[in-house]
Amino acid sequence: MTPRTYDSPFVSATDIRAAVQHGRALTILASIWETNSEGGYQRYRAGHIPTALFCDPDAALSGLPGSRSGRNPLPEVEQLQRAVDYWGLRQDRQVVVYDQGHGLFAARAWWVLRWAGVENVAIMGGGLDAWRAAGGPAVVGPGNISGHADVTVRPGSMPVATIEDVKNHQGVLVDVRQPNRYAGRREILDLKAGHIPGAVSIPVDELFTVENKVKTPEQVRERFAAAGLYDSSNVIVYSGSGNHSALALAAMESAGLTGAAHYVGGWSQWSADPKNPVERGD
Repeated sequence: MTPRTYDSPFVSATDIRAAVQHGRALTILASIWETNSEGGYQRYRAGHIPTALFCDPDAALSGLPGSRSGRNPLPEVEQLQRAVDYWGLRQDRQVVVYDQGHGLFAARAWWVLRWAGVENVAIMGGGLDAWRAAGGPAVVGPGNISGHADVTVRPGSMPVATIEDVKNHQGVLVDVRQPNRYAGRREILDLKAGHIPGAVSIPVDELFTVENKVKTPEQVRERFAAAGLYDSSNVIVYSGSGNHSALALAAMESAGLTGAAHYVGGWSQWSADPKNPVERGD
């Protein structure tokens, strides 16, 4: 196993700019999504970090949506392997992922690649917005041709919780969606409003600054301690469909809170079954 280049799941745009300028061996993935099918790629073509390759979160990082699996289920192994081969991922080469700035799709890429057994993955905090703020250049066009990959997808390299695991869970369940969605006051994405009974609310936004940079390890641990969580053992984390929860898990790892399981199906899967109980309120 190749040692990680970066100790934290997050790396600054300043550090990546220096690495690019000095020609360090990095694979940079632009994980960009837009509501229309071609929008993400068009945004990538309009401006991306030099050497970055395009990652389509829908095509590469999610399986087919459905009521039984949720809005963004895990990708099929063959599907993800094709993407890994296309990007030319190598075990001895650091991978850096970024998005426009909010971190959701970069975190999705980080978590799915870690789940697939890719160890050396980091999220560029603040995304393309931070890159530009750091004086980094953006290039236009279709991007570079990737090299030869030597990574074989090994699913299960990060802890995953199924819906049955959640139903039988005796530990702590953490909901990282916005407070209004947790409380059931607002829901525009899924079939019902509310949260899984017994879940505690730790909104992922509270783990990040207004510039979309992860807070200090001490601040992240303090937020979890305020909810009565002093470690991440026997913890399952969920969001709507695995994006906000991936970002929360990256923040947790940056603070030393490792080992929590990810319920990727999240509220989108839970709420789609009318037999599943729903809790509302703060």
